[in-house]
Order: sequence, then structure tokens, then C-alpha cells
Amino acid sequence: MIDILIGALASGLAAVLDYLSAHVLTCLVPAFFIAGAIAAFVRKEAVLKYFSPETPKSISYGIASVSGTILAVCSCTILPIFAGILKKGSGIGPATTFLFAGPAINILAIIYTARVLGFDLGAARAVSAVLLAIVIGLAMALLFRSADVETRKQKAMAPGVAGACEEEKPRWVTPAFFALMVGVLVFGASQLAWALRLGIVYILTVAIAVLLIYYFDRDEVTDWGLETWDLTKKIFPILIAGTFLVGIIAFFLPPETFQPFFGNNSFVACALASIVGMILYMPTLLEVPIIGTTFGYSAGLMAAGPALALLLAGPTVSLPSVLVIYRIVGAKKTAAYVALVVAFATLAGFLYGNGVLLI
Repeated sequence: MIDILIGALASGLAAVLDYLSAHVLTCLVPAFFIAGAIAAFVRKEAVLKYFSPETPKSISYGIASVSGTILAVCSCTILPIFAGILKKGSGIGPATTFLFAGPAINILAIIYTARVLGFDLGAARAVSAVLLAIVIGLAMALLFRSADVETRKQKAMAPGVAGACEEEKPRWVTPAFFALMVGVLVFGASQLAWALRLGIVYILTVAIAVLLIYYFDRDEVTDWGLETWDLTKKIFPILIAGTFLVGIIAFFLPPETFQPFFGNNSFVACALASIVGMILYMPTLLEVPIIGTTFGYSAGLMAAGPALALLLAGPTVSLPSVLVIYRIVGAKKTAAYVALVVAFATLAGFLYGNGVLLI
């Protein structure tokens, strides 16, 4: 009994160490700084222009559904940015669409999926991710209309000091600042040689520093730091605890346990794949070898339907991210979001596996 307990704790600790070594510097740190910058530097009107409840759905959901194309982020890395958007007054629907689409459709994962698991599955993942992001966002907006009513009530609130100072800068400064920040996130998490990756990140960081020195005042930079720290202390401890818990679960129920159940395209197999994806934490790009090797898709042991269901549910939601989403939006919205992800990932996998959804 003691050996089992030690093994489970060791598995949880190993999961945390792997998470820290693989994602904190290259993914989470830039994501937290981007989220803090959204809260500190972006005018409330800029967010409301694209993501507010009053924005035409074709614009808000269209932008949100493809916003993750250049962001190499996982279900946990997207959370601080999601929190920052909500804090600025986004509608629950577009924000949820962004939350789903960010990890689901980043260009690196789509290309990697097509290359390793096949073009058909890669294309099915890309198309399904965009469609599901919009449908899930619309469903959340319909279920929680009261949240958007509250957002409208707060719309008249005065912008922060940093927002008021935005007009004093050239119009290109803030977009350039965020482009450089996203560049750090993208190249820092890329598969380039470490020396080249480090060099690019260094150049981008120097450019960010130049903009901060010449175009942002001390109060704005301080506000950025405080906003970043506020998000970090709220989210990061929960991510660590959730990752530790997932490691313990994996000790008792390793992914190989479910392998025999994924060999057909039945609705049950697709649903099980979605549920497993919802529980497991799969960093961006890692879901491809997990599905190809661990679950046996490349060897023909896993059918196409469950593979797509797992590709859609796994990167977009995980047990650690569920705990953080609960902290951000509460129990009801979290439960609804998770249920919608599992349900629609199951449906997409079932339709694709049975030839109804043809890409």
C-alpha cells in the first residue's frame, strides 16, 4: 500500500516537473505577460469593439474562432489571456470561442497533425475546431445571457489610467508591442534549434524593452506588472495542483488502459475519447504523438473518429484548466463549457469516423 502511494505521489511530482520544465519559460511566462498587458494597456473600447455583446456576431465570433492560429498555446496557457479578455468586457460567447479556438487551431499543431497522422485528420481537425469554437461560443452566450447583461451595465465604467494614456502614443506602438509579445510566445514554444530560438526571442525582447522605455511611462509599466502578478497568483498555483492530480490519475489509469476501447467509430468510443481528453493534460503538439503512439492510431489500433474527438477535446480542456476556468467564471459556466466541449467533440468524431463529415 505504501509503495502504491509513493508511486502515485512520484507520478504526480513527475508530471509537475515535466510541466514546469517544458512550458513555464516558453509558454506560460509570455502568456501571463500578454494577459497583463491586455489588462493594462489595451483600452476597454478596443476589446468591446470586437468581442463585446453588441459587436456583430460575424465579426466577434469570426475573429475569436481563428485567433489561435498563430498562438502555440495549450489549454492552460490560454487561460490568463482568456481572463484578461473577460476582464476588459468581452461577451461570454466570443471569449469562450477564443478559449476553445486558441489551443485547438494553432498552426503548428495543425501542420504537425497533418504531417504525422495524415492530411485528412489534420484537415478535419482544423475545420472542426473552427466550427466547434463558434457553436460552443454561441451556446454559452445563449445559456448565460445574464452575463452579457451584466457586461453591458459595466460598459460605461471609466477606462483605467493606462487606457487614457493610449491616445498620447503613436497608433502603431500598441499593436507593435503585442505583435512582439506574441512573437516571443510563438518562437519560444517553436521547434527551432535552441540557439536560433534563443536569438530570436532575445531580439524580440530587446525590441519590447525599447518600446517600453520610449513610449510607456513608469505608471503604465507598473500597472502592467501588477496586472501580470495578479493573474499569476490566481492561476499558476491551481495549474500546478491540477497537473499534480492528473499525474496521480495517470498512475492508476494510464492512457494504455483505454486503448482497447478506441478501435471503432462508435458513438461510445468517441464519447470515451472526448472524456479521456477532458481529463488528461496534453501540451500543445504532444497530443499528436500521444494519439499516434500511446493510443495506437498510427498502428491502426485507434479508429479515426475517437482520434479526432481526442484531438478536439484534449488540447482545449484538461483537469488543470477546468480548475482554473472555475476560478475565473464560476461553477455553472465551467460545467456548461466542459459539457459542450465533450458533447460536440464526440459528435464531430462520430460524424467524421462514419463518413458523414467529409473533409
